[in-house]
Amino acid sequence: MDEYNQQAEKFLKETKTEFKVKFVKNGLYFDDDKEPRDIYLITLKRGEREFSFKFGQSINNTEKQIKPTAYDFLSCVEKYEHIDFEDFCNEFGYDDDSRKAEKTFKAVQEEFNKIRMLFNNTEIEKLQEIQ
Repeated sequence: MDEYNQQAEKFLKETKTEFKVKFVKNGLYFDDDKEPRDIYLITLKRGEREFSFKFGQSINNTEKQIKPTAYDFLSCVEKYEHIDFEDFCNEFGYDDDSRKAEKTFKAVQEEFNKIRMLFNNTEIEKLQEIQ
């Protein structure tokens, strides 16, 4: 196991978080996808709290039939709170007059809120180190 996966596994162990991966289907995941990829349901469970997230695997790993690792998911999950839509658009290069950008902004907020329900601020800071 490489150092990146070790870092993710260590985070899960230290926070007593279960990580589950379930294959959902092969299909288009992102709005701009031109070829299908494997789509998984990732579940993080910690005590009584449990949240699931859809995860689109990379095309390369899809072709190799590789399931997502804890590192694959934790390095991608939203770890920062974005409150202001215009700031979000400026930071990530979205048009602030776009419904698609607004949809993305809301999805990012929702994902972060799930993470915030599972982990405290100190743990989120550790999670931010997984990149």
